[in-house]
Amino acid sequence: MKANVMYAAGDVRVVEAPVPTLQKPTDAILKVVAACICGSDLHPYHSMHAHEHGEGEAMGHEVIGTIEEMGSQVAGFKKGDLVVVPFAYGDLTCPFCQEGLMTSCVHGGFMTGCQAEFVRVPQAQGSMFKLPDEIDESSPLLPSLLTLSDVYGTGYHAALKGGVNEHTTVTVIGDGAVGLLAVLSAKKLGAKKIILMGRHKVRTDLGLEFGATDVVPERGEEGVAKVREMTNGEGTHVVLECVGLMPAYEMSIGVVRAGGVISRVGVPQYDDAPVGFASLFGRNITLTGGPAPTRAYMEELLPDILNGTIEPGRVFDATVDLDGVPDGYRAMDKREALKVLIRP
Repeated sequence: MKANVMYAAGDVRVVEAPVPTLQKPTDAILKVVAACICGSDLHPYHSMHAHEHGEGEAMGHEVIGTIEEMGSQVAGFKKGDLVVVPFAYGDLTCPFCQEGLMTSCVHGGFMTGCQAEFVRVPQAQGSMFKLPDEIDESSPLLPSLLTLSDVYGTGYHAALKGGVNEHTTVTVIGDGAVGLLAVLSAKKLGAKKIILMGRHKVRTDLGLEFGATDVVPERGEEGVAKVREMTNGEGTHVVLECVGLMPAYEMSIGVVRAGGVISRVGVPQYDDAPVGFASLFGRNITLTGGPAPTRAYMEELLPDILNGTIEPGRVFDATVDLDGVPDGYRAMDKREALKVLIRP
């Protein structure tokens, strides 16, 4: 089968790979119907070092597919079912899954290899989410449904962990797909003032359509000053940090209100960050966030997609087949594309 493999920074190739097989009775094999390139895939695209023996990393963690084969311990599904899979798989029965924290499942892990013709899903019974029978492989809703795998669920997780409601003011840092869907999520949860910090007009225009009330294109101290000017010098109750780089974290500290919350869902590309008296402690700032347990949100978020209330799939602005995936990476890296949909 065709699969996309990353060998080093900037080096993604389409290769011939073996079709995955069942390794455990809890596995399933999917034929990939839709996948995509994630902003977090760009982190290794920028920094991955070549492995000593030349082996690569199978890429992709977001997928909708049809079930080809299931292990003996997978029940409640049948061959041909169209399912969406969260980027973090889990059994849905362990104590952490029962608490809605599937990303900490004792039998869990993170999906890989979805940018291919077929993919193996571990812990399939707990991970796969069956789409309604009226949805087929040609449905125009597929792009929006694919966002349930990661980016919409991640934006929603940011807003939930931040405690967004009708009484909170919100700053969203980052105008990538997750940031834009964090705006959408903050709007869904009732926020009346949502400031989007981003400098790419095509993206921030979409953010305004998703519910942002204001856009701040400035960065650093200038951006912080602008947000504070817009909030009577106080900052916002909640900051949703959707980038993962140190400058975004530093801006979060600058724009959050005393007593407020910084909710991080951008994968942090650093280990050390200010948490002391001057940054967080002295102003009673709460720091929260982490990998989103997107499977826990699928039932809740699905209806608004099905009835057309929201269209999170608008974050996809380019589509490629498997052969076009390396070009898709280049387009996202150059900011020529916001998020690339893959249709094998």
